[in-house]
Amino acid sequence: MSNHGTRKPTKPLFTEWFFLILLGAFFALAAAGYAFWTLLEYEAVEPIGTAALTLLVGLFGLSGGYLLKLSREIETRPEDDPYAEQHEAAGEYGHFAPWSWWPLVCGLAVALIFLGPALHAWWLLGIGAALGVIGVAGHVLEFNRRQHAH
Repeated sequence: MSNHGTRKPTKPLFTEWFFLILLGAFFALAAAGYAFWTLLEYEAVEPIGTAALTLLVGLFGLSGGYLLKLSREIETRPEDDPYAEQHEAAGEYGHFAPWSWWPLVCGLAVALIFLGPALHAWWLLGIGAALGVIGVAGHVLEFNRRQHAH
């Protein structure tokens, strides 16, 4: 057994939600500063950058808020205890597909989807989208066929 000393473990998911909320606050300040700066410089708020920074506030706020809510519902994990030992985190972490090639197919599809508009070769975007549908379907349905079927 480990000697935990007098120090208590941190609250569950504290580091995760605190970091995301902190990033949300940073981007809120950045969005306000960017909007104010463009208003002073160009006499109009630049809509694209301001909208992008505001959407980042929402992204980090929603993620951090969900983890904050979740932290009140789960028990303390070994990761939250600075004195935890390795055996305390042992156990099942999930089921992962052995020897799966589908993530590679999905990655190639995403690369083609982003490469198409970058090169003004829109036909690559179509090929990437079709390959993406095939890759996601293959990855989702991988355990419904052949040797890995359940």
